[in-house]
Formats: sequence, structure tokens, C-alpha cells
Amino acid sequence: MNYGGPVIIIEDDSDDQDILNEVFQKLNYPNPIMFFSNGLEALDFLNRTDTVPFLILSDINLPKLDGFELRNKIREDANLQVKCIPYLFFSTALNQKAVIDAYSMSVQGFFVKENSMEELEKTISVIMEYWKRCAAPNNFGKI
Repeated sequence: MNYGGPVIIIEDDSDDQDILNEVFQKLNYPNPIMFFSNGLEALDFLNRTDTVPFLILSDINLPKLDGFELRNKIREDANLQVKCIPYLFFSTALNQKAVIDAYSMSVQGFFVKENSMEELEKTISVIMEYWKRCAAPNNFGKI
């Protein structure tokens, strides 16, 4: 896990991108934030860069390659697997089937986009603090 790597946010709604950008700025994490509007753009980036992201926050309902399809492609790619990038769903599409499907794909979390800025800030803070404290196989001994 690359603690200083960028946070990849895959979100097709530009208003949600703006709100998330504002939240990350307010929380003042040093990680760069990179937005992608669909899963295919994110996958292309992950395949062509040597940069190891800190984590991926992905919406589910995305054009071209939805969040579930993207998760499967990352999970099936040996080169991406060894990067140990935490993959979390961040969506308004909350239902039992979506959560079961997500965890059956070994996602590391399923979070609901909160309606209030205060709650959204709390959720992002919890996610970031948890993963900043988490050990991963590819950085053992570097903590």
C-alpha cells in the first residue's frame, strides 16, 4: 500500500466530484486526488502508470465500465493485484444485493454517500484514517 499515493475517485457526477474535492481539501490529507468519470478511464490509468494509488473509491453505476466490472478486472489482473490497492465502493446505490455482490468480490468496504457535508466529512475521515493505519503485504516493515 502506498500511503502517500493518490486517492482514485471514480465518479461520473460532476457535482459529486466537486463536493468530494471540497471535502478532501477541508480534511487536508496530503494525498493527491484523481477523478475519473468512468471505470474504463480508471482502468486505463491503473494499467499505464507506475504510480500505486493509496486507495480507490468507486461509485457502482458508471458509464462504459461499472464499479463491479472494474473491481473484477482489477482483481483478475496479476499486475494490479500485487499493488494491494484497497478498493471501496462509495455509492448511493445501497441495497442488500449490491452489498453482497461487493463483498463477494472482496471489496474492502461499502460506504454510502452521505447527504450532509458533515456526515460526508466524517465518512471520508474514517476511511482515510483506517487505511493510513492498515498494514499491507507489499509494504511490510515500512510502517
